[in-house]
Amino acid sequence: MPRHIFLSCVLIVLFGAAGFAQTEAPASSAAPAAEAEKKQVTSYTLTPEQYEKAVAYSRTQYQLHFVGTAYSLLLLLGILAFRVAPRFRDWAERVSQRRFVQALVFVSLLFLTLAVLEIPLDAYGHKLARQYDISIQGWGSWLWDWTKGQLVGLCIMSVLIYFFYGVVRRSPRRWWLYSGLAIFPLAVLFIFLSPLLLDPLFNKFEPLETNNPALVGEIEKIVKHGGLDIPRERMFEMKASEKLKAVNAYVTGFGTSKRVVVWDTTIANMTTPQTLFVVGHEMGHYVLGHIPRSIVFIGCLIICLLYLVYRSVLWAMARRQNRWSLRNLEDWASLPVLMLFFSIFIFLAEPVFNTYSRYQEHEADVYGLDVTNGIVPDSSQAAAGAFQVLGEIDLADPNPSPFIKVWLYSHPPLGERITFAYEYKPRPSE
Repeated sequence: MPRHIFLSCVLIVLFGAAGFAQTEAPASSAAPAAEAEKKQVTSYTLTPEQYEKAVAYSRTQYQLHFVGTAYSLLLLLGILAFRVAPRFRDWAERVSQRRFVQALVFVSLLFLTLAVLEIPLDAYGHKLARQYDISIQGWGSWLWDWTKGQLVGLCIMSVLIYFFYGVVRRSPRRWWLYSGLAIFPLAVLFIFLSPLLLDPLFNKFEPLETNNPALVGEIEKIVKHGGLDIPRERMFEMKASEKLKAVNAYVTGFGTSKRVVVWDTTIANMTTPQTLFVVGHEMGHYVLGHIPRSIVFIGCLIICLLYLVYRSVLWAMARRQNRWSLRNLEDWASLPVLMLFFSIFIFLAEPVFNTYSRYQEHEADVYGLDVTNGIVPDSSQAAAGAFQVLGEIDLADPNPSPFIKVWLYSHPPLGERITFAYEYKPRPSE
């Protein structure tokens, strides 16, 4: 999903259970599970070749993030300066007098224009993944996923923007508050529906018991120990190897949609104890209440950001409304102005979001160490080994700067996680 649609949906996505892997993209090949089991991992170590590739790839990813953000802002400024949005608004109004149809037409024209202009950066990111042996996905498959992401994003955003402008019309001074409050139920809905409707659009899932009944039995021990109710028929294997070399596992959904998902690459590259730690880590997000706490924390922060957007848009409209050919804030063509300021404030808030995320991820690491203690032979070594495999495959930066860590890392750096896991003394199993 391209940057502009992703930015619009990212806050909802943030409320889902985070994956075990770091935000840095995956890569390279790891030691086979049998070999990894023999290693005593005490710190994050890479071969000279891996180290060089990890540093080069990580730095390129960091640059791509900041360049991509600046480029997206420039695109929005260009849309405003050349009065593209008012033309799209006029076309939408000529198509129909019904506001929902207008929203569908306008959003499609605006977002597809931005998507086409941003596709070079998206393609470059995929090129890097292939260049560093991170992705094995062909260009045809990648383009099809990109297209599906567009269609899904447009459907979601057309509906959301239709209702958003309805709120703006009815409450010109409080739309930022009511829109922010709407994030809470939307987040819950997204978490419930995502594993049922969205995830299967991009990856294949099979019952984990079909190919790995023994692993299912071990995961059941961890799930029971953690007090979660996830029956074995809701444990799945995701065929990540068709596109990636990354490793991951996660717990997602809630109620009848709650499930454990293990990537087939994880099964191939990690030992069973390491895989169980990854699952235990993900269970921690549920057992420790991270999901509802994140919804409250991030939702409240977003309301504050939306208030800043509200004040900034009033200021901008007072000075540029005629130059941008905007009627008022209720005008469909004002959307790029809202997106511009929202993008700026979300970018500036990234350190806050990520600092909070790193705190929760560390708590989940501790929980994973504790919940697997007594079930695997050495939970500390299982965790350290899992992190080492993850680092080798993801080409994780061995020494990120404090600035990069604070601004971009949603998980603690792998070196810190391995050191903590090695030194931590898990609590006795109950």
